[in-house]
Order: sequence, then C-alpha cells, then structure tokens
Amino acid sequence: MAGVSARSRGWSSLCRLYLRCSSLSPSGGVACHGWTAAVKSRGFLCLLPSSRMLVHAHLRLYSTGDPKEGSGPNEPSSSGSPDRTSTGPDPLNVEQKIPKDAIQVKVKAVLKKRDYGAKYMKNNFITGVRAMNEFCLRPSDLEPLRKIRRRSPHDDTEAFTVYLRSDVESKALDVWGSPEAIYREQKLRKEEEIAYKENLFKNQKLLKEYKDFLGNTKPRLSTASMFMSGPGKVVMVAICINGLNFFFKLLAWVYTGSASMFSEAIHSLADTCNQALLALGISQSARTPDPGHPYGFTNMRYIASLISGVGIFMMGAGLSWYHGIIGLLHPQPIESLLWAYCILAGSLVSEGATLLVAINEIRRSARTKGLSFYQYVIQSRDPSTNVVLMEDAAAVLGVIMAASCMGLTSLTGNPYYDSLGSLGVGTLLGAVSAFLIYTNTEALIGRSIRPEQVQRLTELLESDPVVRAIHDVKATDMGMSKVRFKAEVDFDGRVVTRSYLEKQDIDQVLNEIRQVKTPEDLESFMLKHGENIIDTLGAEVDRLEKELKQRNPDVRHVDLEIL
Repeated sequence: MAGVSARSRGWSSLCRLYLRCSSLSPSGGVACHGWTAAVKSRGFLCLLPSSRMLVHAHLRLYSTGDPKEGSGPNEPSSSGSPDRTSTGPDPLNVEQKIPKDAIQVKVKAVLKKRDYGAKYMKNNFITGVRAMNEFCLRPSDLEPLRKIRRRSPHDDTEAFTVYLRSDVESKALDVWGSPEAIYREQKLRKEEEIAYKENLFKNQKLLKEYKDFLGNTKPRLSTASMFMSGPGKVVMVAICINGLNFFFKLLAWVYTGSASMFSEAIHSLADTCNQALLALGISQSARTPDPGHPYGFTNMRYIASLISGVGIFMMGAGLSWYHGIIGLLHPQPIESLLWAYCILAGSLVSEGATLLVAINEIRRSARTKGLSFYQYVIQSRDPSTNVVLMEDAAAVLGVIMAASCMGLTSLTGNPYYDSLGSLGVGTLLGAVSAFLIYTNTEALIGRSIRPEQVQRLTELLESDPVVRAIHDVKATDMGMSKVRFKAEVDFDGRVVTRSYLEKQDIDQVLNEIRQVKTPEDLESFMLKHGENIIDTLGAEVDRLEKELKQRNPDVRHVDLEIL
C-alpha cells in the first residue's frame, strides 16, 4: 500500500532505510539490533520515500573511564551464554561489509565530564593567618605542610605563601582529633573574642601603651601637623577669629539690645561650633583603614560638613528669624549703637581676613587639580575649606547688612529696620546652609568624576595590546581626591597566550606535545599550561591596575573584571 501511495504521489523510487543500533547488555552481550531485529521478527519492511542514497549510521563511543577487568567495551561477554542474534550478522564486528554508498557518522573521543558536586573545596588555597584562625592551628603546625607561592593581591608585595585547604583540614584533624573538637575550640575562641569586645573600654589604657610602643616603628601622621597647613590651618584660624567675634558681639548685644547684633552674635557662635566640628572631621578622616572600614575614613570630612550645614540652618538661621519676628511683633527702643558699630567694624576686618585665607587655599588647590575656582567650590573637592569660605562670606555680608539696618534705625528711630536686618541675616544663613547640605550630600552619595578624566582612563586601557574592549566603566569620586575605577575588560586571549609562550622553552613545550598520545595525556598537558595561562592573565590585570595608579595619582582603587 505504501508503494502504491508513493507511486500515486509521483515519487520516483523507494528505498529501504536500515537503522542499526548496537549497544551492550548488562551481561556484556548484544542487547538488541535496533529496528532491524524488530522488522525481521515481525516480518514487515519499513518503506520510506527517499532518494537512492543508502544511509548507514555506524557509531563508536569512547570514554576515558577504565574498562572492567576481563571484558572491554568492544568485547563479547565471557559468560558463555548463546548470542540472541547469532542467526544474523554480528553488528559489533568491525570487519563487517558496509555498503559503498553508505555515509559513516563517527563520534570522536571526548573526556568524561567530572562531577564536582555543589561544593568542591579540595583545590582551594588559604593563607597562614586564616588557617590559624579558622582551624585553630599554631605556626609550628603549618611548617610541615606544602607551601605554595602565589601572586599577591596587594601592591606592596609581589608574592605570598598559601596552603592547600585539604592539607590544612587534615592537619587540623591530626592536631585536634575530630571535627567536633575543632568546633568546640572555635566556639571557645569566639566566646573569648566576644568577652574581649565587651571589656574593650576597660582595656583602653593597655591599648594606648601598645600604640605608644609601636609609635617609633610605624610612622603616623601627627595630629598637630594636620592643622599647620592646608584645610586644617584654615579651620583653626576661623575657629579663633569667630570665637573672639562671638564674645565681643555678645557684649554689644547685652549693651544695646539690638536684634541685628543678637543675630550676628548667634551667627558667630554657630560658625565657631561648626568649625570645631570640621576640625574633628579632619582629624578623624586621617585614621588608618581597618577591616571594618577598608576604604578608610575620608568621608568623615563630608559628614562633618553636612552636620555643620544643618547646624547653621538650625542655630544661625532659625534663631535669627525668631529674634527678627519677635522684634517686629514687640519692638523695643534701642540704646546707643556706637559700641555696636565699633564691634561690627572689627568683625568685618577679622572675618575678611579669614575669608582671604580660605580663598587663597581654594585657589591653590584648584590650580593643583586643574580646575577653576568656581568648579572647585561647586564640586566640593575640599569640604572643610568650602564651609569656611561660605561661612566667612556670609559673615562679611551679614556684618554689612546688620550695620546698614542699624544705621537706618539710628537715623529714623524706627526699630523695625533693625528687626528686618535680623531677618535678612537669617535668610543669608539659610541659603548658605542649603548650599552646604546639597554639595556634601552629593559627595556622600557617590558621584562620577569628570567625563574627560573617564575618557583618559579608558583610552589608557584600550591602548594596551592585551585589551580588546572596555565595557561598563564606573569611576566614582570617593572624596578628597580619591577615585575608585571599575570596568569590565574584554582581554585578547591570543595576546595573553603569546605573552605566556614568550617566557617558556619552546623546545620543551614541543616535546611535551609529541608525548601526548591518549586523552589522559592531553588532559594533563592542558591542565598544566591552562593554569599557567590563567596566572599570566592575572599578572596582566595587576600590571594594568598598577599603570592606572601610577599615571593617575587620584585613582586609589582599581577593579578590573574579566569579561
């Protein structure tokens, strides 16, 4: 029926398709002969429309697994049982005649895939410090273990010693006897650590003596030297001048009862307190990074400046507005303003001097960074100096505003002008505090560096022959001229491999290639050189990171991810 149907459809010919499948039964014999045996046993033919080409699929399976003793993958069973298909041709006989027009499909040898499981840590490396902390070992316990030199992740050292985790675990079991004993010791040490932290304040004196003992061996930046130059010097000068201004303005307010003079006294007090907070932020920002703060304490300056901006708004602007409103609602006669004018004149000179110191410091720093004065202030490159600049500029304008309103009150005898002066000083302080809060918040959130600087860093990487492309570039300003650069790098594997081969003995490598005869030999060869090529790639990453830091001193942290 199939032939009649094919003829009616206009097909030119029919051919028989023989699919032969061979495999081994569990006992080692032939399990089946595919569709051929089924067809013969049932006495019918599989007729399919096709061309005249006969397809003969012949599969050979290879594996790196060792064959069982006494039999191989291509050997018949030795159990002596009769072959179920002895009446037909042996499908496992490689000498069997194959039709000339048949297409042979051969599966080449492949390595058996290893199942590492969900957790595999036998080839992990750990440092000596971690081995002693996690497995409760002593330095003497690590001496007999295998030591492996690896590339160091730190810039100050080229290589460091690590141990195989499996060796450390075995040694810990030899020392402590069982995993339960190790766990008990770890728990005991954890409890001791917690108890030490709880009694930390009791040990402050001992810690201070310990730091004093290390003072000559570990150079540290003196706190006093921080306030002798740069932003520290500007802040200390501002603290001294604003403290004196507050004292004299307070006396003038007590003598005259002027609302504008009261606002100026509060203004000077707020400036003094805020600049003392800035000094604390400067001293804290110089602390050495620790495990809890790996990127250091640079942002303490921005935090102190942010709190200073909030303080100016609450103490300066708030109290000035309050006193001005009270003066408008309940005006009071004002006494002689002669002493007030003298004190305001002295404040104008002192605040102007502090303002000039801040301006000179910002100009010098902006010139060093290649920025204009305006860009340096807007980007809040130095938050401490910026706060002093804005506070002193507001102080000078406030003194002029207060003196003008007091003069109008003296000429007209109307106390409302004096109250309006207090409101004007409060509004000025509110604008300064809003600017400081905005700029320092932007810095703390984490902003990108200038586009031209990002372009320069990207071009430096792309010009290296080992790099194909750069993606997902993120360059963040961490504050105080410290930049963190992150990028995903598409490395050229050929250049990396060539860099590795340039350091090898080519004759020795060729000799190793000639000795590769089996899949196991190939695996050993590739594992050896593959690991070395990965190390070469890591060395290239370290080289690129070092070049970025050397050519761009602002870049302190570089994270290059391999794409």
